Amino acid sequence: MDAGSIVLLHLVAPSEKYWGALLKMTQSGITVRAVNISSFEDWMREVAYEDEPGLGPATLFFPLHRVERMSLDEPMGPVESMSQMLERRVGRSAAELLGLVPEAEPSETTH
Repeated sequence: MDAGSIVLLHLVAPSEKYWGALLKMTQSGITVRAVNISSFEDWMREVAYEDEPGLGPATLFFPLHRVERMSLDEPMGPVESMSQMLERRVGRSAAELLGLVPEAEPSETTH
């Protein structure tokens, strides 16, 4: 897994799960731009309805001793990945919403 990969991160002590972009992985730990899985649906709803952001991704560092496992966010047969679900529901890519690429500006129309 390389920097920029969209991952699911499972942590211990305390048990937590995060979805987001891997920014850096070193011998001491993992840095991600991520959202806690328990907040994912609420965050996605805020983005979809363009509500005032109350939730959102944060840049986080986790020491390696807390990392139980990390997996790529990818589809499993007919089950879509969280990234695919996010893009289908809000019409914007995970990379854009996590700040990996500049947000697209609304196109101006001339009349």
